[in-house]
Amino acid sequence: MELRTLKTFQVVADQLNLTKAAELLGYTQPTITLQIQTLEKEIGHPLFHRVGKKTFLTPAGKVMKEHVDKLFAVVSQMDKAIKLLDGPNGTLVVAAPEYYWTHYLSQLIRSYVHHHPQVKLKLVSCNSADAVNLITSNEADIGIIAGESGKQEIETRLLEKEQLLLVTSREIYEKHDRDYIMGNYPFIYKESYNLEGLHRQSISELNYHPAAVIESSSEETIKIAALNHTGVALISANLIKDELKSGSLVPLHQLEQRLETNLIFLKDRSDEMTIRSFADLVIQGWPESGSVT
Repeated sequence: MELRTLKTFQVVADQLNLTKAAELLGYTQPTITLQIQTLEKEIGHPLFHRVGKKTFLTPAGKVMKEHVDKLFAVVSQMDKAIKLLDGPNGTLVVAAPEYYWTHYLSQLIRSYVHHHPQVKLKLVSCNSADAVNLITSNEADIGIIAGESGKQEIETRLLEKEQLLLVTSREIYEKHDRDYIMGNYPFIYKESYNLEGLHRQSISELNYHPAAVIESSSEETIKIAALNHTGVALISANLIKDELKSGSLVPLHQLEQRLETNLIFLKDRSDEMTIRSFADLVIQGWPESGSVT
C-alpha cells in the first residue's frame, strides 16, 4: 500500500464526498476512484457503499479508517521529531506572571528572537498557578513560577531564591505600632505558600496571630491589596522593589526561608530542541536580566 493512496482514502473517508475530496487533494474524481478501487483490490474488501445520494464506510472501511488515522498521526509525529533535529522551530508558548515579564523576560525575549528568528513566540501573562495548569495541559511549553509546581510530571529548574517580606502600607504603619498592626489587620498571602509552609513559618517566627487570613492566587493582587491598606502581606521583595524604594510599602519582618523562582516544563518534552534552547538561555541570563532596570 502506498502512503499516497492511503491519504486519498483518509480524505474521502473524512469527507464522504468525492467532489470535496477531489478539491482538497487536487486530484480529479476519476483519479480518486481509481486509487480507492486499487486499495479495495489490495485488501479484498469494499471500503464504501452508497445509499441513495449518501456515501458510507463499510465495516472494512471503518477498520481501515481507524488504522490509517493512527498511521498518519505517527507520520506527523515523525516529521516533527525530524524537524527538531534541525534546531529550534515552530511556536513556543511561554507563561509567566506579569512581574517576570516586566523585570526579567523582556530582556531575554529580545536575545532569543535575535538568535532564533524562525521560532514564533506566544507570550502569556498569568499567575503562577495558572502557568502550572497551562504546562500540564500542554497549552504552554515553558513557564516561570514563584514556588514549586507540585506536579511530578513537571521538570523544575531553579532560577533564584527570593527574599520574602511581611509588609504593610505606609498609611497603616504611620497610624499604628507594629504589635497593633500584626494583631488587628488581615494577613494576606499567596495560596502556593500554603503548600510550601511559608505562611506558617512567617506566623511562627513572630508568634503571629493575625485577625484574619486572606489567600490569593495572584502576586499582583497581593501587592495591590497591601497598597490599598488591606492588611499585612507576605510577598517577594523582588515584586515590590519600587514600592519599598518609594516608601509606599513598609517592611515589618524578613522571612528566614526564601521563595524559589523556577522555570518549568513537562519532563517528557525535555528533549525538544525549542524548549531546551529557551530554557538554557533563561537559566544563563536570568541573574543579569534581573539586575537591569
